[in-house]
Amino acid sequence: MDIPILFRDARFVVLDKPAGLPVHPGPRGGSSVEDAFARLSRRRDGPWLAHRLDADTAGCLVVALRRSALRAAQTAFASGAAEKTYWAVVAPAPEADSGHVAVALRKVSDRSGWRMCADTAGVPAITDWRVLGRGEGTAWLELHPRTGRTHQVRAHCAWLGCPVVGDAVYGEGGGPLQLLARAIRLPLDPPLAATAPVPPHMRAALVGCGWRTVSPAGTTAGT
Repeated sequence: MDIPILFRDARFVVLDKPAGLPVHPGPRGGSSVEDAFARLSRRRDGPWLAHRLDADTAGCLVVALRRSALRAAQTAFASGAAEKTYWAVVAPAPEADSGHVAVALRKVSDRSGWRMCADTAGVPAITDWRVLGRGEGTAWLELHPRTGRTHQVRAHCAWLGCPVVGDAVYGEGGGPLQLLARAIRLPLDPPLAATAPVPPHMRAALVGCGWRTVSPAGTTAGT
């Protein structure tokens, strides 16, 4: 499996995970990010996923190549020191241009499956967001989750009343999920930093919100 690499050193690899690819094999089997591990390291132990992304979310995924690196990354994520940036196209657009969501989330299951719901008895979850562009009933958001709860960005967008376009769990579905783990930075020594390009399935929706594939300087905006 050939997954693009955004960053690599002796400690970590940051993969540009494609949308639709789960990080772990499911109960029915099938391809996953872990299929690529044999190409990332020849060590007898590892690699290990340092965190998770939803199967339908594209972008930066950190893989540790050494146990010491795994522990350092897990500490950064658990303490909130990891700097995570997401891009999302949402509909409808929020009225405000920026905001802060501090809404606890709890996992709820029923016959149709499971989802994260706002609940004061849940685990604390905090997300900062701002509008980068607006379209016809849509908006391009930059989101910075300060905690790492399952489905946090998706659930908080839905709580705002503007679910991520294509989200069949928290919105109306109807197409691919318009959510990108745009960038990641871990304040280690030396630091880890990577930025993912805009995937093809998000380009049209972002262009509709003002994103341009070519910047005034002549460089590609998604790289």
